[in-house]
Amino acid sequence: MLVEERTYTTHPGKWREYLALYEAEGLAVQRRILGRMVGYYHTEIGELNQIVHLWAYQDLNDRAERRSALMVDPAFKAYVAKMLPMLQKQESRILRPAPFFTPLWQDVATSVAN
Repeated sequence: MLVEERTYTTHPGKWREYLALYEAEGLAVQRRILGRMVGYYHTEIGELNQIVHLWAYQDLNDRAERRSALMVDPAFKAYVAKMLPMLQKQESRILRPAPFFTPLWQDVATSVAN
């Protein structure tokens, strides 16, 4: 399991517009194709005008397959055309869990199965 952390820095003051557009046009398609959203945040303190979202994948192959499918989806392409002009910068990091960490969603899935 791994988590991708994506940080988007919007032009000053555009983060609210970004979130509204994402909720209206990007959220459903990403949930459908990418699957497990771990979190979606905007900064309040520190570097402002940033959106941070986290997505869990089984491995890098799972991520590559899902991201490839996302990039060819017509609804996502239409969303990206509207979203990209709001951004100054995009960053992506792959995070691997520490050996002792069990993600909350795995604890929940285990307890539901038992």
